Amino acid sequence: MHLLIADDHTMFRDAMSQYLTRSNPDAQIKTTKNLEEALQYMEETETKPDLVLLDLNMPGMNGLEGFKKFRDNYPDTSVALLSGVAEIADVQQAMDLGAIGYFPKTLSGRAMLKAIELVLSGEKFIPVDHATNGLMPSYFSDHNKNDPTAPLPMHTRAPKDPPKTDIRLTPREEEVLERLGKGMSNKDIARDLDLQEVTIKLHIRGICRKLDSSNRTQAALKAYELGLIKKVE
Repeated sequence: MHLLIADDHTMFRDAMSQYLTRSNPDAQIKTTKNLEEALQYMEETETKPDLVLLDLNMPGMNGLEGFKKFRDNYPDTSVALLSGVAEIADVQQAMDLGAIGYFPKTLSGRAMLKAIELVLSGEKFIPVDHATNGLMPSYFSDHNKNDPTAPLPMHTRAPKDPPKTDIRLTPREEEVLERLGKGMSNKDIARDLDLQEVTIKLHIRGICRKLDSSNRTQAALKAYELGLIKKVE
């Protein structure tokens, strides 16, 4: 596991690095304190990180402009948003820009590690506050941080074999897309997959981006043309 953690808060950055190293002694963890250093590391390292965590508010980011710059320069590298103050709009926009996930700094070390393992397996990580059925804000308190057996505040599953096409969908996106093709509403898809509706909306955004479609109908039609889903007779 090769990670790049870019965050200007020294205590958080060092604590997270130490926790991940203790949990996985073979892990290669690189830390930087701003966007410039992160880009410099990416340029100089021969082996690119498996995952990059970018703090939304560190120097050089200018909101999500820095996130977009990083994605434009390294489109093949998985990047997640890391934040202590992000709001839902920030998360949604980051997902539109190709983020693999959103990591609130208030996640416990155990939950953070599990989230990293999930995105490294090819799944997106979108934490949900079950009290509000919305995205978990970055100032959410991890109620289960002292319970090592507690589940993560989201739903996911292991990835399947990748589809035989240049378009790479996550396993969850494949499930959502299949149901889009059946004409199911977001609410029905959420109920069918035992997910929150806000999570379904974010997956649909990702599907539309990958299929270069402006809405769910266009995405379903293009998926039919590409053979990603079958038409319902």
